[in-house]
Amino acid sequence: MGGDSINHHEDILQQGLLDRTAEKGMICRWAPQVEVLAHKAIGGFVSHCGWNSILESLWCGVPIVTWPIHAEQKLNAFKMVRELGLAVEMRSNEVNGDDLVMMADEIKEAISRLMDSDCEVRKRVQEMAEKCKKAVMDGGSSHGYFARLIEDIIANI
Repeated sequence: MGGDSINHHEDILQQGLLDRTAEKGMICRWAPQVEVLAHKAIGGFVSHCGWNSILESLWCGVPIVTWPIHAEQKLNAFKMVRELGLAVEMRSNEVNGDDLVMMADEIKEAISRLMDSDCEVRKRVQEMAEKCKKAVMDGGSSHGYFARLIEDIIANI
């Protein structure tokens, strides 16, 4: 399935799915991601694990289910799941060499693990969101390093 062969999400969704789920959710081509992640109704984020998506999710305190597609996304997903404990892994099955297939049962399982009230990942992500916000506040590590960067740039102009 190449991107050129699919013009609308209706082309790949089960017939009638949009009508059956209209009152429960929304499927769209693009959405303002930070605004969506910041909404109180968002309980989790299925992400390709691009770096910006990870940072935005952590900032908003929204735990991630990983769905890396290519390049650094796989490394980012590995670090988030295995090394940092800040995401839930969704495993794919390899078919025909490089093509990856995500099975419905695996999607359901990963989302169920994430939405479990005892999910340790959810707790760790909340802690990380607090740390992120403290880092950019006056006196925080990022705030301090950024101030030093500006001073260094001004001093060397």
